[in-house]
Amino acid sequence: MTVAVRMTGIAKRFGDCVAVRDGSLEVAAGEIHALVGENGAGKSTMMRILAGIYPPDAGTVEVAGGDVTGWSAAQAISASVGMVHQHFMLVPTLTIAENVILGREPTRGLAIDMARAEREVAAAAERSGFRMNVRQLVRELSVGEQQRVEILKTLVRGARILILDEPTAVLSPPEVEELWRVLRALRDDGGTIILITHKLDEVTEISDTITVIRAGRTVARFPTAGTSPASIARAMVGRDVVLAGDAPLASRKATVPAFAPVLDVRHLVVAGERLSRAVDDVSFTIQAHEILGIAGVEGNGQSALIEAIVGLRRAPSGEIHIAGTNVTELSVSERDARGLAHIPEDRHLRGLVLDYSIADNLILGKQRAYQNRGGALDRGRILDDARAAIAVADIRPSDPMLPARALSGGNQQKIVIARALARQNFVLVAAQPTRGVDVGAIELIHARLRAARDAGTGILLVSAELSEILALSDRVAVMYGGRIVAIVPRSEASEEMLGPLMTGART
Repeated sequence: MTVAVRMTGIAKRFGDCVAVRDGSLEVAAGEIHALVGENGAGKSTMMRILAGIYPPDAGTVEVAGGDVTGWSAAQAISASVGMVHQHFMLVPTLTIAENVILGREPTRGLAIDMARAEREVAAAAERSGFRMNVRQLVRELSVGEQQRVEILKTLVRGARILILDEPTAVLSPPEVEELWRVLRALRDDGGTIILITHKLDEVTEISDTITVIRAGRTVARFPTAGTSPASIARAMVGRDVVLAGDAPLASRKATVPAFAPVLDVRHLVVAGERLSRAVDDVSFTIQAHEILGIAGVEGNGQSALIEAIVGLRRAPSGEIHIAGTNVTELSVSERDARGLAHIPEDRHLRGLVLDYSIADNLILGKQRAYQNRGGALDRGRILDDARAAIAVADIRPSDPMLPARALSGGNQQKIVIARALARQNFVLVAAQPTRGVDVGAIELIHARLRAARDAGTGILLVSAELSEILALSDRVAVMYGGRIVAIVPRSEASEEMLGPLMTGART
């Protein structure tokens, strides 16, 4: 076996936060290697050390047999090590081609040769199986499309050791299969892929070898063949975990109370940036004690629907009622005051202020409730409530004064969810609630969503994970081309039945 990457005794600390204590990793050339662990276990930190973004505090890093400990990101790129980050590093106002060639633009004389750049990027996209218009602005792309641009950017830079941090978090099932085709082709051509993912079914499907990190230490390494998702989860968390979809259907409510809906959407139309109607005459209701899941390939109007319901986007026609009150013309804060909570699909864009502390993020939008008689914030009460929320949500590290930026993506997501569930609401709009979250946290988040439903909240769940929709929903709606094409009871829903509806093959 030829070793492409060997990391030994890695340690990394950020102030008082120990991200990695004793990390090790050995990856063979020409394999797909899965690196798994809970949120905050140290996976991304380890890979950023390999990619030259962070220097280690201790330990050694070897690539292709040479000691490269503490090398720079530029040196890593020159050595064909590339990393696709979980959170995008794209310039929204530039085109796909401009983002891909940024920093290495082809020139003709003193000018950038954009025609050549666009040809080269288009050819690379075609080779990689990515269908895209390279002249399109990144700000016009869906989250899934932006992820593909990130992957393409790294491939164009010649990466032969490719690190992917949660690459499928925003991809539809067909897009995931296309990515697997690309990765297998890279592996068969001698490339080496290190895959960070929380999706254990993907680990068993695509990887050759698995390394497990727990609390900053490497605790296991084994071949993928013959390994079950349950055994991987056990190694990650240190206990048995109920995986999404494993909860028995009998545990759900058999019927939904037949009284006035807590959310009533009537003939809603929302304009789109690329389509005349991103949401086209959509109607549905949600009762108290009910989860309505919306399944669909991303880019079929789900984001516009969510934004219209929570007040972030205007609906030129149609109505939205919360617990009998017409809120169509009300602001975000006014809808919040009437019992609407929101878990946004992009936690960085809409869910967090990264430089604020955990405590301050937990009260975003609720600051007035923490003002004392003099108008100043009651810091003592804020910290007390933050410590309680941190304990319930299992946010790690647990220091309420740490900036949100210092946390892993999954722990940042726990902050957003803890804030949304801090009170009893009539309606909760939960968009991609477990995106980038590990199996232990998924179990906790699912339990909290079910508890909110059982307490009387009506939940609109939008998720790219069909297994999540089927695990949580009482009814399932399918969205395609901006329309709701079907709403079925959970007992009648299956992946085989929903798949053709999601792709427009059957209506």
